[in-house]
Amino acid sequence: MHTDRDDRDGPGGRHGPGDGGQGVGARATGGQGSGGHGDAHDLRHHGDAEVRDDGSALVDLAVNVRADTPPAWLRERVAESLAGLAAYPDGRAARAAVAARHGLPVERVLLTAGAAEAFVLLARALKVRQPIVVHPQFTEPEAALRDAGHTVDRVLLRAGDGFRLDPSAVPEDADLVVIGNPTNPTSVLHPAALIAELARPGRTLVVDEAFMDAVPDERETLAGRTDVPGLVVLRSLTKTWGLAGLRIGYVLASPETIAELERAQPLWPVSTPALAAAEACMTPRALAEQEHAARRVAIDRAHLVAGLREFASDGVRVAEPAEGPFVLIGLPGAAAVRSRLRRLGFAVRRGDTFPGLDDTWLRLAVRDRATVNRFLQALDQALSLRDR
Repeated sequence: MHTDRDDRDGPGGRHGPGDGGQGVGARATGGQGSGGHGDAHDLRHHGDAEVRDDGSALVDLAVNVRADTPPAWLRERVAESLAGLAAYPDGRAARAAVAARHGLPVERVLLTAGAAEAFVLLARALKVRQPIVVHPQFTEPEAALRDAGHTVDRVLLRAGDGFRLDPSAVPEDADLVVIGNPTNPTSVLHPAALIAELARPGRTLVVDEAFMDAVPDERETLAGRTDVPGLVVLRSLTKTWGLAGLRIGYVLASPETIAELERAQPLWPVSTPALAAAEACMTPRALAEQEHAARRVAIDRAHLVAGLREFASDGVRVAEPAEGPFVLIGLPGAAAVRSRLRRLGFAVRRGDTFPGLDDTWLRLAVRDRATVNRFLQALDQALSLRDR
């Protein structure tokens, strides 16, 4: 296992295009700070930056929130909750609804202001010595750990191996391991049994399942499992339901861990409208709509991937199989192609802010067939301009 103080360069210098980092099992030791401070990756850059200001009029393939959401019935439920704004938030009903949805007692549920708050709570509340983050993945867990004063080690999964998890690559001395499933940005869905192999006595295993509700039947979920020691599952209602501006998510863990996180949480952390949304999204009607949306995403993703494969001769490579509501692609000159796509009216997510990736990668949110067709035409133009 290779350990390097600077994850940007291996023993032979910069990593070659396509790998974007060290091989499976490579361990890179990070310093403190939030991305800067000796780190090549801006851990606080997210897809919404692509569609702010001059990007607000672009077709959005940068943010992984389902289009045309929230649905009318959910907007109505949130609007109805505004009549209760004079009272302090009471999360008991929403907490019970989440618990019932996953077949758990309420003591194993904590509601949070989005999954991002949960990462901060974990970093501040848990007493850990050797945290490991499996990359490429969502960068907020590492940023939160660093901000809390932890030195974070990385396990970098390799493109040549399909960004697949090798449990043996995680050091035995790690007492906190964070992994996403399905993983943002690679769209890899790791087998639940493989992730469960990471569990150890004395280790906290954090599984970010923010996109699991976009997977048909939520196969490979660990939510609801109580037999995996140290398991903490994070969920978000942001992506499928279009609630990024409302901030609502939750944690599923042992009662002891939930109590620790709750002590670190400020009073009334989740607003009344967010609580109303959480309760509404746990109903049978909502779960049926969620499943329908997940199956629709799978169809639209297959159409996107098929179109992207047509550009293989232009150097476009798709990270497959993709299982989330987004697709990761690699291509030479990706930064220039991204800029040309913006001029053609499309925003896509740069990949070089994710540890383990470099500037040859882009992430594309899955959209409906008509939008995908227009995007593929724009990509054809952008690639043609690149080759001139």
